[in-house]
Amino acid sequence: MLLFFPSRALGALLFTVICVMNVHAQSLPVLPILPVLPDAPSVEARNYVLLDPVSGQILAARKADEPTPPASITKLMTAYLTFQALARGSLKLDQQIPVSVAAWKAGGSTMFLEPNLPATVEQMISGMVVVSGNDAAVALAEAVAGNTDSFVQMMNATARQLGMNKSHFDNVNGLPTPTHLVSARDIAVLTEDIMRQYPQYTHYFAEHTFTYNKVTQQNWNPLVFSDPSVTGMKTGHTDEAGYCLDATAVRNGRPLIAVVLGSTTRQSSAQAAEALLDYGYRFFETHRAYKAGQVLGMVQNSLANPAGIPLGVAADVWVTVPVGRYTSLKPRLDIPVKIALPLKRGQPVGRLILSNDNQTVIEVPLVSLGEVEHAGWLRHWWNVIRASK
Repeated sequence: MLLFFPSRALGALLFTVICVMNVHAQSLPVLPILPVLPDAPSVEARNYVLLDPVSGQILAARKADEPTPPASITKLMTAYLTFQALARGSLKLDQQIPVSVAAWKAGGSTMFLEPNLPATVEQMISGMVVVSGNDAAVALAEAVAGNTDSFVQMMNATARQLGMNKSHFDNVNGLPTPTHLVSARDIAVLTEDIMRQYPQYTHYFAEHTFTYNKVTQQNWNPLVFSDPSVTGMKTGHTDEAGYCLDATAVRNGRPLIAVVLGSTTRQSSAQAAEALLDYGYRFFETHRAYKAGQVLGMVQNSLANPAGIPLGVAADVWVTVPVGRYTSLKPRLDIPVKIALPLKRGQPVGRLILSNDNQTVIEVPLVSLGEVEHAGWLRHWWNVIRASK
């Protein structure tokens, strides 16, 4: 088999013609050595993670996979399942839902629901994410699943589906129990999914105030007042969890997520999140390296029909690198010597690996961009003859 790359490729990453199966890309010009990337800022937090949701890359982390009490950041999962219910039509924003005694007596932070006072789904979403109403979380859980026990089962099943492997939920609002634990990375994963799947609802997290039952309350997230780039998402606090903040921001069209857990004060959690966001925006940049469906290589196989198997990526490939380092990325296609036939469109056949300074930055599946069948004996010999010319 012969593998070759097209002479043109998107952006600064170029492949060349090579006749081996484990392929290395042509070396790019040597760039001037840039200053060493500064360490992540020293912040007052037990756990944190800084994530670029476009590339999915972690830019800074401390004990990001350690299960820890999340306090009211739990309500992000409650909101996520509520958004799912809205998407499938089982709830509507203007729908009034009953307030049970359990919701009314939930305790802790509240939006001041009362059993005989009407409230819509939209009001309860704001009451839950802006002022962290435990009563709203219980009422929404009951509206979605019938009762909070069934809703908690949905929360844990959804966490597994999203790959939140360090998370376990015991309730809908984050009140502490020994086994109600979530990692900083898992919170970032959930936040990323909310941003990607339900952007029409993210504005609720940035509301400055919320008024219900003649009571006006401010958003618990101090960054929505001090930083115009901050778009949400959620705060939390218990004695066990400390002060927690999941902060999302968009600057010059680029989103970032900073999750900070276990700070000693609300101010220090806000300062920690702001410092991480500033670090990410100042020292990193994100680029689209390849487009979905772009041909990155061709495998010539005389046993295949067609003989040329186009390889590429199924989705756009975005990469986050230190500022000024994008053009020094080195791409490589890792392809097995034997590719099993037939192939379906989109079937994985290897990996695209982008590295910088001999360190892998990102790996993504390399897929067949077309349907490929076994060649009959006549087609096989025709392919051999054509390849020999």
